[in-house]
Formats: sequence, structure tokens, C-alpha cells
Amino acid sequence: MIRTGKKFSKPEMSRVINGDVVLERDEEKPEKIRLDVLMAEIFKSYNRSTIQKFIEYGFVAVDGVLVKKPNTKFERGVKIDLKIPKIMKNADLVPEVIYEDKDVVVLNKPAGLLSMGRGQYCPEYTLENYGLLVHRLDRDTSGVIILAKNEDVQSFLKKQFLDRTAKKTYFAIVSGRPKLDEARIDLPLARDLKRPTTFRVDSNGKESETFYKVKKTNDKYSLVELKPTTGRTHQLRVHMKYLGHPILGDSVYGGEKAKRLYLHAYKLEITLPNGKKESFEAKLPSEFSDVF
Repeated sequence: MIRTGKKFSKPEMSRVINGDVVLERDEEKPEKIRLDVLMAEIFKSYNRSTIQKFIEYGFVAVDGVLVKKPNTKFERGVKIDLKIPKIMKNADLVPEVIYEDKDVVVLNKPAGLLSMGRGQYCPEYTLENYGLLVHRLDRDTSGVIILAKNEDVQSFLKKQFLDRTAKKTYFAIVSGRPKLDEARIDLPLARDLKRPTTFRVDSNGKESETFYKVKKTNDKYSLVELKPTTGRTHQLRVHMKYLGHPILGDSVYGGEKAKRLYLHAYKLEITLPNGKKESFEAKLPSEFSDVF
């Protein structure tokens, strides 16, 4: 017996092969896209980095469901709600006004208040809510800071810091007692590439000069007056660490654990736009007297 063709167990398959029946193709599934990418297409006034922060902060809901991971994928056409809260964090950290006129405002910054936010959105109040920045203090440093009320005044005051004619005096509580009661610290600083948000003493770094004087001491700590002539980031903190006497509460640079960073900008001497040379002071916070 001669076989002229293969017998199919399923008649419908033979009909497909013979061209009598056409199978329906599965429709292509819609492409899914990262949430931060979708939002960048919709909310064009914000960059992608800021949008990622919004998602992580819990400001974004997709089809009514809160989403906190920027890489979560959705199809186009989903409903995206962005709700940025009006109430800011750290609203209770209100600086004391030391002096104010038509050109400037001088504040006593509380520890914990940022000088400036990063990126397009900052979820808390900063010194920029009170005026234009002329110089900065670390978040955990308290004390005197001057802000300008217009850009011309800002430039006028900034030049004094660049020219080193503005004089700053700080107080810090450090661990132990420095070998010398007073001395000049001349140690250049550079960014620590292993920890890019920090700095270290480096012979190839930028010139950094600080004068210090021990004002009070006990068996554990010393109250030190610090007068920097340069304004490098973290300058006082790095210089005191290098001497082996880190500032109390400075967890970044080896300071003993405490309820705050014991660094305070005590005095600022500067010439105002009216031509008068002024000296502004912010008394030491009560926490400093608690140590002695």
C-alpha cells in the first residue's frame, strides 16, 4: 500500500496547513515603561532626578495606588496623580533675626536647618526661604549668617568673603585638650575621593587656614575659639580631626556621639552696603554650657 500523504490526528490542523483556515495572531502586548520615564514625559517642568524623589517621598499614585519605586513599569494611559505637600519638614526650625534693614537680614541659624536645597525640589525649609545666600553653614552648625535682599547686595557681600575681608569667629567643643593653647593651622584640604561628600587634609588640596585658641577645658573636653581665614567646606571639622581633637557630635569626622554638632558661628564682622562696618553676634546655645 502506497501512502500519498501524512494523516493528521487533528483535522483542523490539516485545514490550516491546506490554507482553508487562518489562525488569529495574538495582539502585541502594550509596552510597559518605567514610572519616572512616563512622568518625565508628562511633568516637563521637573527633571527626572526630581521626579524620582517625588516617587520615593510618596507623592505619586498610579490609578489610585501609591507607588514608591521609580523603576515600577506601567502602560501608557494610566492615571498618574502627583500631590506635593504644602507642609514642609523642619517648619519648627525658625531662625532668630539678629538684624535687618532694606538690604540684608542677619539670622541666628538653628542647628538642623539647611542652608540650601539640592535639585529642583527640597521637602524642607532652608535659609533660601529668608533671603539670597552669601555664605553657608553646615546643616548641623548653628549661628550667625547674613542674607541679601537683592542680587546687587548679594554680589557686594560675597566679594568680601572672597577677598577675606569678612571676619568669622566660631566656638566648638572638642574632645580632649590640644597640646598648644593657641596656634595656627595651615593644612590644605581636598575632597576625599573614597567618600565624595567629605574632605581630608591633602598636600595637593586648596589652601586652608584656621587660628584656634583654647578658652576653657575640663578632664574630657575643651571649648575652642576658631577663626578661619579661608572658607573651605568642612574646614574647621577636618582641621580639628587632623589635630586629634574632633568636634563633639561630629559623626562624619570621628567626633564623640552627642545630641548635636557642637560647632557654632559666634561672630561675623562685615561691611554693609551703607558703608558701615558691623559686628553681629549669636550667643552660645544652652547645650554648650551643659558640657561644662
